[in-house]
Amino acid sequence: MLIILNLSLTGALSEYLIYQTEFIMMNRRKFIAGTALSSTGLVLGSAMTGCAGSREAEISVFNIMSEVMKYRKIDAHEHVDLHDGGPDVQIDYADRLGIEKIVVSRPVVTPTATPEQFREANDHVLNAMKLYPGRILGQVTLNPVYKKESLEEIDRCTDLGMIGIKVYYQVKINDPLFYPIIEKSIDLKMLNLMHANCQLGMAGYRMKYDTHLNPNTSLPEDFVDAAKRYPEAMFQYAHTGGGGDWEYACKALKDYPNIYIDTSGSNNEANMVDFALKYMGEDRLFFATDSSYFQGVGNILSSELNEVQKKKIFFENYNAVLRKGGRDVA
Repeated sequence: MLIILNLSLTGALSEYLIYQTEFIMMNRRKFIAGTALSSTGLVLGSAMTGCAGSREAEISVFNIMSEVMKYRKIDAHEHVDLHDGGPDVQIDYADRLGIEKIVVSRPVVTPTATPEQFREANDHVLNAMKLYPGRILGQVTLNPVYKKESLEEIDRCTDLGMIGIKVYYQVKINDPLFYPIIEKSIDLKMLNLMHANCQLGMAGYRMKYDTHLNPNTSLPEDFVDAAKRYPEAMFQYAHTGGGGDWEYACKALKDYPNIYIDTSGSNNEANMVDFALKYMGEDRLFFATDSSYFQGVGNILSSELNEVQKKKIFFENYNAVLRKGGRDVA
């Protein structure tokens, strides 16, 4: 069957995308996978910021949007005032995809980030929370090199309603400099979301770093070390779909119940979510986008998850973590 998707995208794509799809004797799930739902998530929204005009999908077999909108969703990994503009843009995406809550941060990526810099970054998040109370959930960012200032910033931001910690690669997650932050998160029953990566291996050799990867980037082994040292802490391994070796990461993290992973990222490899489910279990996966909104939703819908598992990953798992600190969503 020839499916023509009319996608009018301002400044990017203004012509028809044509997909040749065989779906004779295919069930609904196979039809979604056959049309590459997870990688062409653009069909999930009828409009979005940055897109002009209408997009029509002549798909008579299945109403994709009805499937999208029937699940409650918390996006567990998002940023504000970075790649996508202000919080109004993110809320627009969320509205079109039925995402109730967006967990946002504004990490300072400079390895030598100063207290002034991470305070300013957190002020962006606090402003977004004020603009969209109840829709945007904030995470505090910091640089553990500055112990006193970082702990004070956690107090300031949690007093103003932030619900988690988001750190980049100033230090690894198992660096002793990060121990006071972990201990503070335990006291607050708060999740630590850490930027992570895991390079691909070849012929028995695994690249730990390349020219684009900071040597302080946390690897799966670093998460394991931190989780073993602090079994009462909670850690979120970032963007499984971010282009690294997600199979290796899932295998490395599987035996540590205090490590969760999120499904965000722009890579849409087949079987990623199902593979993560096999090794991590249905209670330790978070739905997330990290700016890849349509792909993030599509990855879940095109998986082999059953209805209970989809509900857990889209919403319930992250809400269960929030509940531990009394911050859950009604």
